[in-house]
Amino acid sequence: MDATLARLVEEAKLAAPDAKIAERALPLLDLTSLNDDDTDERIVALCDRAVTPAGRVAAVCIHPRFIPVAKRRLENKGVAIATVVNFPGGGESAAEVAGSTRDAIRAGADEIDVVLPWRDFKAGERTVPNDILRACRDACGDGILMKVILETGGLDDADLIERASRDAVAAGADFLKTSTGKLQPAATLEAAAIMLAVIRDSGKPVGFKAAGGIRDTAGAATYLHLAGALMGEGWATPSTFRFGASGLLDALLGDLGQGATGQKPRGGY
Repeated sequence: MDATLARLVEEAKLAAPDAKIAERALPLLDLTSLNDDDTDERIVALCDRAVTPAGRVAAVCIHPRFIPVAKRRLENKGVAIATVVNFPGGGESAAEVAGSTRDAIRAGADEIDVVLPWRDFKAGERTVPNDILRACRDACGDGILMKVILETGGLDDADLIERASRDAVAAGADFLKTSTGKLQPAATLEAAAIMLAVIRDSGKPVGFKAAGGIRDTAGAATYLHLAGALMGEGWATPSTFRFGASGLLDALLGDLGQGATGQKPRGGY
């Protein structure tokens, strides 16, 4: 990471949380449950938490099999349904990814979070990852958001994260996302700075999603500060910036004086 980005990361770590940050962060939240043992009942509870006295979250992010449950529960609520493909390992073929994406969209998904084949990418392979992202992009068409999960904790190298970010943007990503939440470290400010700088330099309308390990308003404040420093104050809106999290919602509501909203999903988020 160059000196400018390193300085911005250090400054972001000093960002102070307050109720205004909590109010700003809540509508940026992709409320997430991606546990292997999720049930219909747990997803219903998740959806019921998505609309709060302080406002609604941007989306719920769930496994594809629960899309119909979420769609029924969130009908006319103004909350998008996001799901994952090639998740979490990134080992599916381009044809499988395209098929899974089309199936999810037919079931009612509004947003697709697709895992870059980061192990292949780390090993030097470029054609297979590119083919998978382009297959997903084609399946999404123009109306469905495609968020590309880089799994930055697995890439664990600034140059690799930068290259993967550039390739994902070139393949048509609508968002760059840090992590699956299944591998540690998950989201880090250092990875976020590299990804945001690539988005800025691309000149394209690409958003950013920090996912995994962000559990309180203080953590949210650091990422919002960093995004403002790199992209401009006010850039972070639901169309350009998301937090992938579960427990973060209760923390934000607590700081807004609203208390908890019920059962918290389990898992890496």
